Order: sequence, then structure tokens, then C-alpha cells
Amino acid sequence: MSFYGYQTALVFKAVDMPPKKQKHKKNQKLKKQREEEERRQIEEEEALQAEREIKQREIERLELKDLERRDNELEELRYLLEKNQIAVTELKRDAEENVQWERYLRCDVQPDPEDQRKVNSFITFWRDDTELKTTEVLKQCHIAVRLVEEIEDLLKKATSPQKIQTYQESLRSLQELIYFKHNLTSEEILKSANKNIDIKTRNFQTVIKDENITMCLWANLCKNPSLKLFNFEEVGLGFKLSKPLAKSNIAVRVIHTRYDHLSMISRITHPRAHTTSRRSSVSSDQILRDSSVQKGEDDDGIPEQKSKKVLSIQEEGKTKDPNPGGRGSQIFTQMEALKAESQVIPQPITRHASPVVDLMEYTPLGGVFYYEMFHLPHQAYTVGQYVMQQISDKGLQVFLHPTETSSFRDNEDSTCPPVGASVTLPDRVVFFEPPHVARLDATCEQWRMDGISDIAYEEAEAKLSFSMETFQPFVLMQKTYLNLPFQSWELRPLGRSSALFTIEGALFNLSITIQGNQCMLQLEQERGLSHLVGKWMSTPALKKAMLDAGVNIFVDEYTENYVSSCNKVCEHHDPSPVPKSSWSLYLLGAQRSKKLEMTEDSEAFSSEHHPNSEFHSTFIHLLQDSLSPDGLDRTKTSYCMFIDTIQSLLHSTRPLVYSETI
Repeated sequence: MSFYGYQTALVFKAVDMPPKKQKHKKNQKLKKQREEEERRQIEEEEALQAEREIKQREIERLELKDLERRDNELEELRYLLEKNQIAVTELKRDAEENVQWERYLRCDVQPDPEDQRKVNSFITFWRDDTELKTTEVLKQCHIAVRLVEEIEDLLKKATSPQKIQTYQESLRSLQELIYFKHNLTSEEILKSANKNIDIKTRNFQTVIKDENITMCLWANLCKNPSLKLFNFEEVGLGFKLSKPLAKSNIAVRVIHTRYDHLSMISRITHPRAHTTSRRSSVSSDQILRDSSVQKGEDDDGIPEQKSKKVLSIQEEGKTKDPNPGGRGSQIFTQMEALKAESQVIPQPITRHASPVVDLMEYTPLGGVFYYEMFHLPHQAYTVGQYVMQQISDKGLQVFLHPTETSSFRDNEDSTCPPVGASVTLPDRVVFFEPPHVARLDATCEQWRMDGISDIAYEEAEAKLSFSMETFQPFVLMQKTYLNLPFQSWELRPLGRSSALFTIEGALFNLSITIQGNQCMLQLEQERGLSHLVGKWMSTPALKKAMLDAGVNIFVDEYTENYVSSCNKVCEHHDPSPVPKSSWSLYLLGAQRSKKLEMTEDSEAFSSEHHPNSEFHSTFIHLLQDSLSPDGLDRTKTSYCMFIDTIQSLLHSTRPLVYSETI
């Protein structure tokens, strides 16, 4: 620095601040920071509170607006449902009348299942009929089997205790009579066994088939102890005898029935106790019945366990309807029905193992296999010009296996080798896992899985073999709900009164094309299902055919006891896949529905409603806010049977409840 020509330097010396003064300054700074932070927090809280108040006022405005139009919306929904139901009922009634008229024109020997006098007459006359020709007996058995199926259908619909008892008695009488006729024709054939000896085995064997049964008869004429194994190659059935039995004067009969009357009798004898269900089964008729729709609280209290579950309906505390005399109190809406399905949080399922089969957990498939032993009837023999044969009026006599005799049971040291059975899995049935074998306990008329051993399953040949203590009827079973829960599902429009229902299950995937009131199944597994895949059927016919074939995607009031359950929608006209950007998420409540702001990519569930959207009392009115004129027209003019078919499929499968991802 220059000053009057002299170079000088300024030197500043830092003077240390006293410790107390330095600490005081630091505290002042911290205090100021805290005050600023507190002021900022207060401002943020005030802003949030103001935002919440604005949202609350908006929600209250939307709720009030929804309440004002609630009665009109419910009345409009009631009208649409009632109009559709009336049309469906008329069409179904016309179809039933056509069936009755066609039956009358056929002059069929099969009686009308609803006319009990004719059913009783049929049973009486057939019981007294002495016809023994196999072909004629099997024709009569075929008529009886069809009659059993029709009476079974009536039994499922019956509500009168008297009707139920009458149908059950008829079913049991027909089942016993069919078995009795099988015994008569079997005895008649076996009486002449020695006239048709097989050159190779020097025994008798024959196979008789029709569309309902396969009957295999074998007579032990040579009593060769080395011939203990026999197969009816043409039908894939076989049996194995112990050495003592191979030397006995016996006949073996194997009958495979495509139908299952034994499980039917078991269900009649041991009806399932109706436990309190966490969900109610709601039919289209029930949706129209009068029921009180009460006003509840806001639908925003969604449990965390239900995050990202769309179309979820929560259980709300019900309060008194402020307008009990209005239309709203007389409508049982679809929202109420959906609420009943989705309001339960999944709970662990515990069951105790039992050898007696639970026919809800397991389903018999492919009919019944009757493996039985009889005393060989007295054979006819020729003396000169005469044919001599001892006549017995006792009919076929069951040959008791040594284990069934009292002497065997009294001797603790007694042993006897088991008998064996082998079957080729029935066609027209699919087993997605190795089948379970269950034998009939005749004392209680129930299926049991104990007493079966040495099970061997050859998947490539679809052949199953096993051992059991004695010959007895058995069935092959599959877990009823093995394809649940669904991994995903989609209902996609294909055009007017047409849609595609796709399910990705736990073990197999399928799709059902709906066209009007007809459905067509498509399935990756087609072996043995040519009668089912790619065929147009009504919904009830398709459901029955799928259940009979082991392709089960359907649920009932017992499903929740065996499957853990958990609690998207857009307009689309083109049959091509729906663009991901077009999907919207909705929350359906018993009192109101709303469009959600969240998307499928959201990290957590949020019940915040979509901006610029409104609340509605019904889902259909909520959709109408964003539907095009064509889409709106389709909601009102779609074919009534198409609507009924869609509703039936969704109600039978309940994908919103039994799907891991919605």
C-alpha cells in the first residue's frame, strides 16, 4: 500500500473471542434455525390442512350429488336387470317347453322324470321283466341311466323336502335295479362259460361294451395256479390274483361305468353340513329380489392387506337408511353382491387327514370301476342228446376273499396276499396330476383312500396299477380345486354380444369364447377332450362337461375352505388386445363406486379418487361418465342371453376373489 511515497503494510491480528461469547452466538444461531424450521412446519401443516379441507369439501360435494341421484340410478339399474331377467326367463321357459314337446313327439319309453307315477311304473315293470339277452338288458340300462341323470338335475333344483325325498328314493331304486340287471346278464353269460373256452389260457373271458359301460367277464375253468395275472388288452383293464384264488372255482367281473352312481348315493347318505360361509352365493334371480340397501360410511377405509386389489369392496358398518321409503331401500344391487365376495381377508386353512374322502376336496373322474369275485355258476354239460345244468334261484353269489371270512379275522397269524388291479385312465377325462385311488366302504357307503398299496403310475401309457386287500369298487380322483387360485384372468370384448374369457390357472390355462348364449372352450391340453374343446355349448352344458372331464375352474360355497382367497375395466370395441394405457382402475363399494387415481404401476394402494371424476351408486353409471355413445348403447341393447351367460360364468368362477393378481 502506498502512502505519501512510503510502502506500508497493514497487519491485522486476530483476537480470540471469549468462550462464553462464542457459545452464546452459536446458541443464537441454532435458536434461529429452530424457529425457522418450526415456522416452516407450521406453514406446511396449514397448507396440508387447507388442502385436506378442500378435498373433504369436494368429497362431501360429490357424496351429496351422488346421494341426490341415488334413487334414480338404483331405479334405472333395477329396470335394466329386471328387463334382462324377464327376457331370459321367457327364453328359458320356451326352450323347456320345446324339450317337453320333443319328448312327447318321440313317444319315448323313458318316463317323464317329473311324473312320479310314471317313474314308479317304469321301475316296477322293468324289475319284473325277465329279459336276459345282453343287448336288450343294456338298452334298458341305458334308458335308466338317462332317467337317473334327469332326476339328479331335478334333485339339485328341488327345495321341497317331500320332493327331495321322492327323488332320492327314485335314484337309489334305479341304481340298485341297474346293478341287479347287470348281475342277471352276467350270470346268464357265465353259465355257458365252458362252451367258449379260450385256447391259450383254457379259461373263459369276454368283453361287452356300449356307450355307458364296459363289462369284462373271466371264468377260472382250468384253475392253473401259475395263471394269476390277466389283462383285457382291448379295454386296458386287468387284475391279479393270489395263488389260493387262482386255484378256486371263481369268476371275476370288471365293470367300468362312465357314470358314477356310487358317489351320488354317498352324497345322499352323507349330506354335507352347510357351514357358515364367509361369502354368499348370489344368482341373477337374487340380484332382483327385494332387499334393503342401507347407507354406509365412506368407502375409503381400505385395509393395507388389500393394496392394489381393484374392484375391491370393503365391509362397512351399516347405518339406518335416511330414506327408508325410497326405491333405494328396495334394491339388492350388484355392488352388494360383490361386497359379499370380497370383504374377507385370507385366512390359513387347516384340515385333518382322514381316510374317508371329502367329496368337496376331491372329485371322482371317469366313472366307477367295479372289481368283483363270484362263485362260478354251475356249468352246462351234454349227456347224449341232453344238456344238463343245475338250476339255482340265488343268482350270482359273491365269493368272499379269505380276509373277509370270520375264520381269517379270528386268527391273528393269518396272512393272505392282496389282489391287484390295473386300469388305463379313461378317455374323455384329464388328470393334471397322478390320480388318487379311493375304494368303496360298503358299510357306510363312502369312499376311502386307505387299504390301497403298491400304487404305480405310468404317465406315458396313462396306466395305473395298485394292490388292495380284496376286490371292491373304486374310483380315480383328482383334487377339486387344483387349478386355484388363478394366476390371472381377463374378460375381453370381441364385438357386440361377444367376448373372450381367459384364465391362467395354477396348473393349466384356458379360454372361453362367448357368443350370445353359446360358449366354446379352448384348452392347451386336448388329449381325450375332442368332445369338449372347440364345441359350442350352452353355459350349463359346458360347465357340466368341463367338470366331468376334470377341467374345473368353478367355485361354490365350500371353495373357501380349501383355497386361500384374496380380495380392471375399460371400454373396448376392437377384438385386438386392449392397450395398457386404456385400462382404468375402479373401487366398488356397497354404497358407491369411484374411479381411482392410482394405476397398476403404483407402488401402494390408494383410495384417492381420480380428478374430475364423480361418485356413483352403481358401477354401470360410473362407467357411463366416460363411455362413448356406442359404448353407452351397448350397455342397454346387448343380447339378454349374452349378459346372462357372462354373469353366470363370472359368478361360477369368481375371479375377483380366487385370483392372486387381479
